[in-house]
Amino acid sequence: MKWRQRQFGQETPYQPLGPFKLRVPFYHYRFEWPDYVQGLLMCAVDLAAIPLLMELLGMPFEAALAIVILNGLFYLTHHLLGDPVVPGWITPAIPLIMIYVSSFPEDERVHALIAFQLTLGLISIFLGATGLASKVVRFVPSAIKSGVILGAGIIAVMTIFEVGGRFESFPWTISIAIGIGFYLMFSKHFQRLKTRGGVYGLVGKLGILPIILLAVVVAPLFGEAPWPSIEWGFSKPDFITLWNEYTLFGVGFPPLMMFLTSLPTVFAAYLVLFGDILQAKAIIKEADEVREDEKVEYNPNRAHLIFGGRNSFMSIIGPDVTMAGPTWAAMQVVITERFKEGKKSMHSIFGGMGSFRLGTNTGLLLLPIVSLVEPILGVAMALTLLIQGYVSVRIGILEAKSQRDLGIAGVIAAILAVKGAAWAFAAGVILCLLIYGKQFFNGENDETFVKDQKEKRSA
Repeated sequence: MKWRQRQFGQETPYQPLGPFKLRVPFYHYRFEWPDYVQGLLMCAVDLAAIPLLMELLGMPFEAALAIVILNGLFYLTHHLLGDPVVPGWITPAIPLIMIYVSSFPEDERVHALIAFQLTLGLISIFLGATGLASKVVRFVPSAIKSGVILGAGIIAVMTIFEVGGRFESFPWTISIAIGIGFYLMFSKHFQRLKTRGGVYGLVGKLGILPIILLAVVVAPLFGEAPWPSIEWGFSKPDFITLWNEYTLFGVGFPPLMMFLTSLPTVFAAYLVLFGDILQAKAIIKEADEVREDEKVEYNPNRAHLIFGGRNSFMSIIGPDVTMAGPTWAAMQVVITERFKEGKKSMHSIFGGMGSFRLGTNTGLLLLPIVSLVEPILGVAMALTLLIQGYVSVRIGILEAKSQRDLGIAGVIAAILAVKGAAWAFAAGVILCLLIYGKQFFNGENDETFVKDQKEKRSA
């Protein structure tokens, strides 16, 4: 087998394909059963997009399932074309996109979503093809980047607790599940327990799956959802309804004005997306340093071409409110950590990531898995947004480089949550001009935080 022929310190064999590096399962890399089995169960997170589509577009369950399956197929393009990531949603941007699309009348929302996703896809492809991606983000002041990410986190939490939000439907389930979820993912105590391995280590590697399975039991016990009715066979996505009622082949091409009005929110989503790229690059770099036997290359420009293509195609055949993001951060960490354990554990990082996504695609087709989590999909999305809200607020604050940055960011975040991206960007530009003047682009050099000043004086 060719996957056995990789020389020490070299990349896993591939077939050159322009800017891409084509790798075929079983031929260029080894199939990894542990990651495949985990993917079978973790498809429950992918299914959490269904209630969003049903709520936002009034889409039937089966048509929304068709979109999730199409999205799953496009997930495979990353590792197949040389991008060493576990792709996912642009999770922090989901609340921004929902608010933007919800601002349109119900009969115009499909057009608005198509225009938004196609615009984001084409811009990403352009930035990847020209190599301008990193320059565009560096051009944005830290205060504005901080405000957008912080605002996305605040909106994520607001959508759960607002009047008519998911918390009103599942108060006990969300409270119990998110409490345990925060403990498992963010507490120092459980981080220490994970180092012991065994059950603690296994639970720690499963991301949010344990709390989703917990919700399957807790919700019926508190009368907030029915017990799952397990069905056997294969799932039944409705591609015909999707094609006729929710794609441009059925509803027609969106008006040009919708593309123009989407630009501020598209740019906000892109800023959040680029943060995921930086995170993926850092995780891969760390793994590459540990596994000296396999050279792992992460190319942001290639990543832009792939997820930009995913967004462009999905906007045409199945517009999706979760968008096509560059990485699923939680699973990226889980699989990379196993890769770092050595060649016997995972021969190639492409084998682990590819096998995982093959597993999620298989799980989406299995009716027992789909029917198991169907009653609590609303809870699954609430848990995802609350965890993402926590992470986004933390990252957004850390993005600020000074006290003034953080003050501006707070104002931007509040305006973003109330008035939308266009108002937030306008306010951010005006505040940066008024406060930093000629130092508009390097205002972060203005001053450090008080804690840093104290450390400097004590030194």
